[in-house]
Amino acid sequence: MTPQTEVQEPEVKALERPKPALAAKAVVGDKGRIVIPAAIREAMGFEAGEEVDMYIENHELHLSTRWNRIKRAQERAQKFFGPDRSLADELIAERRAEALAEALSE
Repeated sequence: MTPQTEVQEPEVKALERPKPALAAKAVVGDKGRIVIPAAIREAMGFEAGEEVDMYIENHELHLSTRWNRIKRAQERAQKFFGPDRSLADELIAERRAEALAEALSE
């Protein structure tokens, strides 16, 4: 007779979305307008009269300013190039060298 071993199934947890750093609710008005709460506007850096970029992804509306999108792209680029490297400075140096070479060849 062989002893029976009890097998325990691993606990499976439901996937949870990460909690947002700041959350709020708004109501869609008659003309489709949504008032963004002040705390959200301040956190996002939205200024009165500023243009806001919007897009839908996975049935979610995303809002951002052009400046915030540029900042995010710069942060992503730093992962590849490092914080001490300035691509703008490199481009300026290349253009100046090209202009000097062109001026000397004339």
